[in-house]
This record gives sequence, structure tokens and C-alpha cells, in this order.
Amino acid sequence: MTSTTFPMEGMARASSRALTGISVFGLGYVGSISSACFASRGHRVVGVDVDVRKLDLLRQGMAPVIEAGLGDMVHDAVGSGLLSVTDAASAAVSATDMSLVCVATPSLPGGGLSTAYLEAVSSQIGAALATKTGWHTVVYRSTMLPGTCETVLIPLLERASGKRVGVDFGVCVNPEFLREGTSVRDFFEPPKTVVGYTEDRSAGLVVGLYEGLPGPRFLVPLGVAEMVKYVDNCFHALKVDFANEIGAICVALGLDSHAVMDVFLSDTKLNLSGAYLRPGFAFGGSCLPKDVRALTHAARRHDVEIPVIANILPSNEAHLHRALDTILALGKRRIGMFGLSFKSGTDDLRESPMVELAERLVGKGCDVRIHDENVSLSRLTGSNKAHIDERLPHLAELLAEDRDTVAQHGEVLLVATKDAATLDAVERAPAGTVVLDLVHVPGLREARHGCAYVGLSW
Repeated sequence: MTSTTFPMEGMARASSRALTGISVFGLGYVGSISSACFASRGHRVVGVDVDVRKLDLLRQGMAPVIEAGLGDMVHDAVGSGLLSVTDAASAAVSATDMSLVCVATPSLPGGGLSTAYLEAVSSQIGAALATKTGWHTVVYRSTMLPGTCETVLIPLLERASGKRVGVDFGVCVNPEFLREGTSVRDFFEPPKTVVGYTEDRSAGLVVGLYEGLPGPRFLVPLGVAEMVKYVDNCFHALKVDFANEIGAICVALGLDSHAVMDVFLSDTKLNLSGAYLRPGFAFGGSCLPKDVRALTHAARRHDVEIPVIANILPSNEAHLHRALDTILALGKRRIGMFGLSFKSGTDDLRESPMVELAERLVGKGCDVRIHDENVSLSRLTGSNKAHIDERLPHLAELLAEDRDTVAQHGEVLLVATKDAATLDAVERAPAGTVVLDLVHVPGLREARHGCAYVGLSW
């Protein structure tokens, strides 16, 4: 199943009309906001919680949490009869045809994630489904690690109900992107809508909930939907820490950090963009390693701790080692490499991760052949030549003048360039060759023709 971005307006309209009611399990921030917002869009909502205080407040038309705009929405929804609450899970499931699970998933003492509330609610919903006729869709909005829905929650639902997912009921994962303080606005102006699904019927019902709201919509496998929320939150946390570390260094150097970041933020081509945010191979070249190293040294010299920036190079090294481990685990000795410079379109070999990878493979006893259309020993000069003389002095013995020599030599082909000629050479490789894609080459997976394809991080 692949990710899809699509409008689905027809399905959304049909599905929106088809729902007779939504039960929302867990009436904390996410649950109470989801309940009020869906009720404001005309859905009949039944909120479910075991907290008597929350239920009493909601019955009185009062929001159980402080959030801009929520109080009025709850008051109006309860007053109109579109929002009611109960502590009876079975009755709520029986009275609705979709259940949103919004319970907490707190941290365990060791840092792991507790799914106790998710499991308890899933068992309750499953028990209610055992005696219910008709289709019911269970939608998980709680944040949970990839695989939780498929390996823990769906089996619980099936055991408790005696029914089968995709046959008797549906399951979707619909992560929320609500920020406390602006949650109501975020609900109506989402950056995106993500629906993890296993079958079209339930996917259409969930997409229909958001009919008319802005932002792209993505239909993805369950695990992808679970993972997206973690990627978002980790990146947001990383941005905060990065900005604060830059601020600390600037203070130590007597600079205005906001003036520095104003310039940084103005670049929407490389800095605030999708550039460099696709999984691939390690970085290298004459700038990035050197500058990260220099800034880390400057911070250390001024007694400024910058653990995020200081660990960029170790992280890069770990990724290079990950590639090496992947290759060695294949148990093949003859290795063909397409690409040697630190990036395509240049002959710059300075701190190239491909040079480092080649050196380590040779050191492990591998028989390596390399082709890079931009690299010629006779043209290497200055620091570029000095680097290769130090890191890979026997390069002349490894370079091949044409791609087919490399393709025919390697039991494993490492592809780090996206040019069409390399793709053609890979197509001519002997059957049984393993192709390790280091940079996510478009079309390479389909071009292998009898070769085994392995993506480094996908």
C-alpha cells in the first residue's frame, strides 16, 4: 500500500452524510476538542470517560479543559443536543457507527510508551461490537508507536468481538495535529489530514469527517500514520533545541542571535524547505563537516554545551556505519560502486562518505570497483588530491572507465548517483546481483530485472 494525496471530495460528501453518530473515548484535550468540533460540524457526538468530574462539567455545558473557543463550542453543542456524555462504553458504541479513541499514552519510567488505556478501551469497544449489528469503524487518534495498532489493538478488538477487521468492522489511524492553546483553530485549519487504513470503506468515512477543511489529505498504511506524529514532534523539538543552541553560541560570541536567525529564516529554498529532508546517504564535502566541526569547537572553547550540534557528526558517522553493516551482512565480496564524489555533478572527493565507505570495504577484504563519470585521477589537484591520497591512496586500482565493468563485477552494486546511464547499467547487471540504493534513485527499484533491491533507509 502506498501513500496517496488526493481530494476524494465525492467520497467525503457521501461518507459525511452516512454517519449517524460518533462516540469519542477519552475526554481530555484531544477528546474534548474533537467532540466539540465535530458536533459543531453537525455530527451527533457521544463522549465517553470514566472521570466523573469531566462528565459533570460537560453535562452542564462546560469544557473540562481550558482552550480558546472551546467553552462556547461545548455550551452550544450540549445545548443543541448534538453532544452528550456517558461512562457506559457499550451504550456509546451501540448508539454510534464510529468510535474515536483519544485516550492518553503516557511515558513509562524507562521511557517506553504505555498502551494500557488504549488496550482497555479497545477491549471495551470490542466487547460492545460482539453484540452490535452493522458496520462500525474504530479510529485511533491517540499517539502510539508504529505497529501498535496492527499487532496489539486490532487483535484485541478481534478477540473481544469475535469478529474480523475489514470484514465485520473497520479500523483507521487518524493522528491529531492539535497544539494546546490553538487546538480549535488547528482543528479547522489543519496542516494536513492523515488517515491510516486497511480498507476503503472506513477510509472514506474518516476522510468525510474533514470535508471542506483545508490542507492536503494522505491515505497511508497504518504504521505510516502512526509514525508521522512522531516525526512531526521530534522535528519540532529538534528545531527548538537547535535554535536555542545557536542562541547560546551567539551570546558567547557577542552576537544578536535573532539577527542571525532572521537571515537564516529568510532562506526558504534550503533552510525552511524540504531540502535535505529525505532519507539517503551520509553527508560530506568541503563545507558541512568542516563547519559543524568548527562551530562545535568554538562552543567548547567558550564553555557552551551544544549537545544537538555536537552530535551531528557522530550521527553522520553512525549512518555511514549502518551502510557498511548492511553491505557486509549480505556476505558478498565483490562490490561495485556508482558514484565516489560527495554529491553528483562534481569531482570533489573531500570528506566524501563514498570515499570513506570504499576505504572501509577494502579494509574488510572486499574486491571493489568504482565508476564516477566526474572523477579522473589526472584531473585531481590541491586539497582534493591530498584528501584522496590520504584516505584512498590505491584509488587508481579501483576506478573503472565504464559503468558496465562495474555492473558486471559487483555481486553487490552500491548506487549513489541518479544519472540515467547508471540506471541502464544496473539493468544489464547479472541476475542475482544485489542493488543497494543509497540515495533513493527514482525508478531503480523497478529497473533491477532479476536483481534484489535493497534501500538503505526505506
